[in-house]
Amino acid sequence: MTIDLKTLNIEPRRQTFGHIARRFGEDRPASRYEEGMLDVQATKHFHYKPFWEPDKELYDASRTEIVMQDWYALRDPRQYYYATYNIARAGMRAAAQHNFDFVEKRGMLGNLDAGWRAKVEDYLLPLRHVAWGANMNATQICDRGYGTAVTAPAIFTAGDQLGIAQVIGQIGMDMAGGGGEALEAAKEKWMTADYWQGIRKLVENTLVEQDWFQLFIAQNLVIDGIIYPLVYDSFDASGQAHGAAAISMLTEFMSEWFSEHSRWTDAVIKVAAAESGTNAAKLSAWFTKWRDQTGEAVRPLAAHVLGDGGDAAVDQALATLNARAAKLGLST
Repeated sequence: MTIDLKTLNIEPRRQTFGHIARRFGEDRPASRYEEGMLDVQATKHFHYKPFWEPDKELYDASRTEIVMQDWYALRDPRQYYYATYNIARAGMRAAAQHNFDFVEKRGMLGNLDAGWRAKVEDYLLPLRHVAWGANMNATQICDRGYGTAVTAPAIFTAGDQLGIAQVIGQIGMDMAGGGGEALEAAKEKWMTADYWQGIRKLVENTLVEQDWFQLFIAQNLVIDGIIYPLVYDSFDASGQAHGAAAISMLTEFMSEWFSEHSRWTDAVIKVAAAESGTNAAKLSAWFTKWRDQTGEAVRPLAAHVLGDGGDAAVDQALATLNARAAKLGLST
């Protein structure tokens, strides 16, 4: 008995989906990111206009003053779609949990000086409420934004901010021996402590901003761009002299996330600013507005944590942010 083996070269009739072929002008293979992000959002055949905003379509580019010829030019350099995003975050979360296990096993939080431990409870634990506000803002950007290239990473960011709030909550429970007392105290500080009220007002102001691109500038570029370096660099560096190595380990997730998140933020703003002088002017005005508000809002917290060094730390964060914005084509 003999068996003859033959190979057949089967040519696919098409290389990709129709919407991708139409965008590229040819039927060529596309990446998973391109297939999952480009031209996915509906643009016509809507059944009704939203009852809560009858002057708009369900997906409407006029929900921001920024104008783009192609909204899908605002692409994510990380090329995240659902699978790659979850794979990346699963790895980061596993590393964070390893740090928690390491700190808990060795009782490292017990090495904190009593005075600095109190400051950590003052400045770090209430940040879970800032992260919750950022979660709401990212969801708003997804809801009101235009084009899947922006709205998909926005909802990923909403998940990130919720995760950051949970990490802070986990730190608070560890500091209280597994209970929620430290988190309850942190909520009270968020509501009543003088050094938190400027930031609380800032967060509340962002929650009512209707222009989603202005909200993108306010939250992703400015608020995160000032608070993260201030808290996870300046405050953390000051804590090293007080036995705060454990806090550095437990907040490494936030530092790593901010570096990665900034890549997407910068890419979106840079392309939008380069689109037209009008866009650049609006983005610059929004940047200046929220930078000034945020800079003033964080000064009382910085003074509470760093004393006389607080203003210098805020000034350094502002200088770094201004340099970053200038590279994106914004006037500072």
